[in-house]
Amino acid sequence: MIRASDLPDVIPVFPLPGALLLPRARLPLHIFEPRYLALLDDVLKTPDRMIGMVQPDPNPKAQAPVDGPALHRIGCAGRLTQFSETEDGRYFVTLAGAARFRITEEVRGFTPYRRAAVSWTGFEGDLGQTEQDPGFDREAFLDLLSRYLVAKSLDTDWDSLKEAEDEMLINSLSMLLAFEPEDKQALLEAPSLSTRRETLVTLIEYALRGGDDTGIMQ
Repeated sequence: MIRASDLPDVIPVFPLPGALLLPRARLPLHIFEPRYLALLDDVLKTPDRMIGMVQPDPNPKAQAPVDGPALHRIGCAGRLTQFSETEDGRYFVTLAGAARFRITEEVRGFTPYRRAAVSWTGFEGDLGQTEQDPGFDREAFLDLLSRYLVAKSLDTDWDSLKEAEDEMLINSLSMLLAFEPEDKQALLEAPSLSTRRETLVTLIEYALRGGDDTGIMQ
């Protein structure tokens, strides 16, 4: 288990719209852009092997202190746990979600990728044990999910869903279902597993209504 003292003060950040990483979850990535190949090479030389996944911020008032899109202030860092290289120099990697962070400032330097000074304060619970959701009505939730998957012509392994622990089920669906990047950010910033489940339910219900009502409060 990662300890708070193991977390670095500066990490490389990977802005990727719609890609959500959550603590104790795993995110596969296909890396091929030269700047992110350089990021990967540098991360492999560090003891913590941390990469910060963060969403670009579409708010026109958001400030981008360096070249590139403005970033949301909250992201999630993952530890590089698996990687394989193709013959043409691309990588398939897996990040294991460690903890969320808040960007305090971007760090200028000579790397082709972006780096940020980060604070882990307020997210200490991400480093603890698997989170529980005491108010979770699994039967009602799976019924709602079934209607969503039918509406989207999707299929899934229902046996695995039924057996999954609350956190794995809620976080995996939060990461995998095709929501807008700002909705993914809302799922990331949810302060507890219960509030993330409530947000997820709201997003699924909104999608089932066709997204043509008053929208979702962020």
